[in-house]
Amino acid sequence: MEKRFSISDLNGSFTLHNGVKMPYLGLGTYQADNEQEVVEAVKKAIEIGYRHIDTAAIYQNEEGVGKGLRESKVDRSELFVVSKVWNNDQGYESTIKAFEQSLERLGLDYLDLYLIHWPVRGKYTETWKALEYLYNQKRIRAIGVSNFLQHHLEDILEDCTVVPMVNQMEFHPHVVQQDLIDFCSAYAIQYESWSPFMQGEVFKLEICNELAKKYAKSVAQVILRYNLQKGIVAIPKSVHAERIKSNADIFDFELSKEDIAYLDSLENGKRTGPDPDNFDF
Repeated sequence: MEKRFSISDLNGSFTLHNGVKMPYLGLGTYQADNEQEVVEAVKKAIEIGYRHIDTAAIYQNEEGVGKGLRESKVDRSELFVVSKVWNNDQGYESTIKAFEQSLERLGLDYLDLYLIHWPVRGKYTETWKALEYLYNQKRIRAIGVSNFLQHHLEDILEDCTVVPMVNQMEFHPHVVQQDLIDFCSAYAIQYESWSPFMQGEVFKLEICNELAKKYAKSVAQVILRYNLQKGIVAIPKSVHAERIKSNADIFDFELSKEDIAYLDSLENGKRTGPDPDNFDF
């Protein structure tokens, strides 16, 4: 795999096709509560040097994320804040309303990235038009999708005026989907991972533990480095200060091409989350 990008340190980023720089390592907040837990996690991450914070309406913690952002005292322009429109709110007018509600909960006047959370059949193309409108109004610096397979993306690409900038997908050694990564790359759609640790299952894989010993790193660090070297943005979720710090300690080693290829070869299609072609929420 030929590297076409630079991985330097926690301040590093990948550049989206509209020129916006997206930090390639961020903090995920899924299942972090809306009280002090998420506030402290966001503050600690920013203190360590993270500038990318990912949330979603369905996480029900946007208020807490916003409070953490404000209490961090870091200038808003330095932060990259992401949220997502939930399935029940999809459709043109309802998406615009949901976006305004997310902004209000976060206490922000714009988002750096807004995503369609899931490809709700019969709705996501209209939802995309709403995102295009908000983007053209300069309310969002970048727009994208989450959990979109190739045929979902093809539906969007058929009549969009703005090509999605990001596709956030389940990604780990059991669900690599290289064909989808390549498709996104062909359209300059930045790939991003959720559940990089397979909801903890990755720590049980013998090969991952062997690689951790080989590189004198933790399994989590090896997996996050794997993401970045494949050009994939990673947003590991944690509310523990030491883990948040440890997840950022991945810039003093590099996986070999052979080890990346071996991790890719573990793909078996076993998802930890729902199938984007078969979900009922």
